[in-house]
Amino acid sequence: MAAGEVNAERILIVGPAWVGDMVMAQSLFLTLKQHNPAVGIDVLAPQWSLPLLSRMPEVNEAISLPLRHGELALLKRYRIGRRLRAKRYRRAIVIPRSFKAALVPFFAAIPQRTGYRGEMRYGVINDMRSLDKQVLTQTVQRQVALGLPAEAVQPPAVPYPRLVIDNDNQSRLLEKLGLHTGKPVIGMMPGAEYGSAKQWPVPYYRDLAARLVALGFQVWVFGSENDAQAGSVIAADNTGIANLCGRTLLPDVVDLIALCDSVVTNDSGLMHVACASGTKVVAIYGSSSPGYTPPLSADAAVVYRGMECSPCFKRECPLGHTDCLYKISVEDVLGYLID
Repeated sequence: MAAGEVNAERILIVGPAWVGDMVMAQSLFLTLKQHNPAVGIDVLAPQWSLPLLSRMPEVNEAISLPLRHGELALLKRYRIGRRLRAKRYRRAIVIPRSFKAALVPFFAAIPQRTGYRGEMRYGVINDMRSLDKQVLTQTVQRQVALGLPAEAVQPPAVPYPRLVIDNDNQSRLLEKLGLHTGKPVIGMMPGAEYGSAKQWPVPYYRDLAARLVALGFQVWVFGSENDAQAGSVIAADNTGIANLCGRTLLPDVVDLIALCDSVVTNDSGLMHVACASGTKVVAIYGSSSPGYTPPLSADAAVVYRGMECSPCFKRECPLGHTDCLYKISVEDVLGYLID
């Protein structure tokens, strides 16, 4: 194979379905670019993630997979795969471990289709990798390893994600939302889609926010419409706290978090967004583990009790007390913000 043909390699990545996992996938894209700067990387991903992928310069094209989460839609996947044959991809990397996630690259007749052993994927995946969870202990390591030869030394080095910030959009958002940066800004992300066992109590966030305002900070609360009630409780008629939950799109959150001096967050998708936005992050862990999904930033602090029952990885506390979070005090977190 000629050198020019190697440089012209095109890869299709089947991306994950969650915000945090999609941000971590940028580490895979960066790794592929490090090994071949001329490689073309396309990402097949849920529609919601396309604006996020547009902030990753390593991605040549983000291709929408217009399906509901968990939907098989065999005919739709077949049609997408047939359409992608014209792109002549040399290989595909399938990050999700489900059978259905591997179907589009198979239908696209991509010669090399790499993925981990999952739901009986023999045939649709023809470069099958075994996942050694004792070696690849982190989600991001598992993603990056798929971009390397099977015989590569493990665990792999992990380049940190870094999203592009849109300064013009920042200015528009400040005006539209009535925000300013005249005082230092602390961001807060009280949500976690996975469940309550990953959510530091909202009253604790409210107490922390009030203390920060009293110390001369302002607080911006980020989240989806599902977090709007929590944001209202935290703001509690305090003019120094802006409840932005449900008022911004995901790329807007990227740009606004980049304006924050620090953020306080649960182990959530927005935690990974904050890390990739270049902001100092204070990450609170309960039922999950910072060893499994750590904040990918050189400027991050982890608050974790590491109790005997942690990590359980449950959506709700199976013991009914959620002490792994309730025993992390406001003072514990405040200390990381006003050092």
